[in-house]
Amino acid sequence: MANIEFSKAELERYSRHIIIPEFNIAGQRKLKAAKVLVVGSGGLGSPLLLYLAAAGVGHIGIVDYDRVDDSNLQRQVLFGTESIGKLKAEAAKERIEALNPHIEVTVYNEFFNSENALDIIKDYDVVADGTDNFPTRYLVNDACVILGKTNVYASIYRFEGQVSVFNYKDELGNFGPHYRDLFPSPPPPGLVPSCSEGGVLGVLPGIIGSLQALEVIKVITGVGEPLVGRLYLFDALTFSHRTLKIRKNPNTPEITELIDYEQFCGVEEAKEEQPVAAVPSISVQELKQWQEESKAFVLIDVREPYEQEIVDIGGQLIPKGEIEQQLDQIPKTGDVVVHCRSGKRSADVIALLQAEYGYTNLLNLEGGILAYAKEVDQELATY
Repeated sequence: MANIEFSKAELERYSRHIIIPEFNIAGQRKLKAAKVLVVGSGGLGSPLLLYLAAAGVGHIGIVDYDRVDDSNLQRQVLFGTESIGKLKAEAAKERIEALNPHIEVTVYNEFFNSENALDIIKDYDVVADGTDNFPTRYLVNDACVILGKTNVYASIYRFEGQVSVFNYKDELGNFGPHYRDLFPSPPPPGLVPSCSEGGVLGVLPGIIGSLQALEVIKVITGVGEPLVGRLYLFDALTFSHRTLKIRKNPNTPEITELIDYEQFCGVEEAKEEQPVAAVPSISVQELKQWQEESKAFVLIDVREPYEQEIVDIGGQLIPKGEIEQQLDQIPKTGDVVVHCRSGKRSADVIALLQAEYGYTNLLNLEGGILAYAKEVDQELATY
């Protein structure tokens, strides 16, 4: 490590690190020599990448195949309006290189899967998981276990976040608990929505992503005690936190190869179980034609009130959970079009009304508000 040298500009840049007695030039050398792979450059990846780059991590890899869109900007502070439409990994690289020109950045604009995970991870010292879905979390974990890499994990949902350090190798060569010791199997599909489905308070990824960056830096430098064998939980609503102990589970199966993680997490089965196609439907183009022709029909919106405040195409609001209490508002004669955000909730409502209450005149709006905004009225907001 003694052969790691700094220019005058670097010494001045990192001076506030170097003057910390417990950190000093030795800690900064370790950061410059380190290679960290960040999987996901979104909500968690934004603060994570910014702080790792600012801290002087010498080589940062970014895995992300997504593009920046408007809905990202509420929390993904790595990007600006000018980034919309760009590949996230490329936009992230441009941003952190502007922040610190003394680092090296490699981007992987590709879908992270069982075919490429080991090849991508093998050359890195630490992996930081900034993803928001279970298949990728299990993939990251298993690849790190197979390759003996430390996995600095974090996740966020609405107002809550969690952080831990998995598969950490101590001075005696012993590995700490990993993700499967805590979560041996994934939850049923749909039980825990992603941020895009369930939402997240914009500031929360900044808090949790910064803590994740802190743990990466501690793992690299050996300064402090990483969250090994511990799971940190944070609740932004009550500003409370707690730390749970994690132990290696002797019953956790040995991980020797990567598998099909979408199948393992039931993702494909969940897609196949969508009941949208099982009920009579109408396209958004047909609905628009009915509206223009002033055709007699009833339009029912089964979303929540706050959703209708975001975007409204004129339907009578009866939230899905109140349908059975407001049957008198839904006629059994004439055409009745039922809609929601994507078409799934409305299909569920129609299936219920057909099976339990004998309705035969209901039509599901295919694709819901999302399809209407995309194909009929591009001025409408989506969420």
